[in-house]
Amino acid sequence: MKKITILGSTGSIGTQSINILSKYPNDFKIIALTGNQNIELLLKQTTEIKPKYVVIFNEIIYKAKKHLFDHLEVTVLSGLSGLIEVATLEDVDVVINSVVGNIGLMPTLKAIQAKKQVAIANKECLVTAGEILMKEASLHQVDILPIDSEHSAIFQALQGNSLKDIKRVILTASGGPFRNTSREAIENMKASDALKHPNWSMGRKISIDSATLMNKGLEVIEAKWLYDLSIDQIDVIVHPQSIIHSMVEYHDHSIIAQMSLPTMEIPILYALSYPERKPMMFETVDFVKLGALTFEAPRRDDFPCLDLAFEAINRGGLVPTVLNAANEELVYAYLKNEISFYDISKYVEKAMNHFDIRQLTSIDDVLVYDQKTRTYIKEILK
Repeated sequence: MKKITILGSTGSIGTQSINILSKYPNDFKIIALTGNQNIELLLKQTTEIKPKYVVIFNEIIYKAKKHLFDHLEVTVLSGLSGLIEVATLEDVDVVINSVVGNIGLMPTLKAIQAKKQVAIANKECLVTAGEILMKEASLHQVDILPIDSEHSAIFQALQGNSLKDIKRVILTASGGPFRNTSREAIENMKASDALKHPNWSMGRKISIDSATLMNKGLEVIEAKWLYDLSIDQIDVIVHPQSIIHSMVEYHDHSIIAQMSLPTMEIPILYALSYPERKPMMFETVDFVKLGALTFEAPRRDDFPCLDLAFEAINRGGLVPTVLNAANEELVYAYLKNEISFYDISKYVEKAMNHFDIRQLTSIDDVLVYDQKTRTYIKEILK
């Protein structure tokens, strides 16, 4: 039986992870849950699952709400130290990192150093510190298994093959809610419009990233580190049906694709059960009913965040950290209707050009420039 810590159990990936794990009670046991502000849901999860540990990341909420857990036999922790503690518990085998933002960076690093397998849905860790995390994983002989549907697809298409035989990987994108919307119309779109993803049910931040195509740009950077690729080996195409989740082309020009109807439960279960494949009850693809799979080039001029991500990883060092932190702050501002859609890409680019970026040498560099960038963006928005 694998014992699990879920970082970010109240978010979209966290709740789906709990749902799929509950179907395999003899295979998985949840030891620890963590949340930030949704205490009502965290309390409900704790009551039903009965983990040994719960972490309330927000210190203010922890002090005000900790007493709600008093009737339960659970140790309640708080803050970053709490996340690190449950990510490194001796009796935990796998840590699911599904938090949003660089909050998940230190717990992931410490989990790797404690020789825990990491199932990762947190893009920011690999975007900002992928080189460091992958070196640590190699050093400690730890698997970092992707939960993202696109990177899970690549991982599955690689089984039985070698990284050195890859010609390129092809990341697919749905195109988001504005795929067929003119640039002029997009300029006036509010966050409520951008949240209406055509295929996937996701959290608010990642839904906006999908609308701007920043999500795909971040996945490009992730793919570089996860699979030791050059940036020239990574392509992005729009596939509106979201049936092919990504593809790997080998040097003999054979292309292997992973396909399914859009659901996060398949990549979650595969990451947690790897190298096994466990049966699950889910609708299969009806190709006759589907009729056709279509592909198109991304509209890079209308969705400039994609090219900004390519530029960031080409420049290297701490530029991806600046890209990520600026984007995060700007997405939150957009969700509050404080800025327009294209302000996101405009100010991300401004931040990337503002800092005299030095070489990435440590996690401390990432944390320092992450904070510097957030402060810079907040000053601009004032």
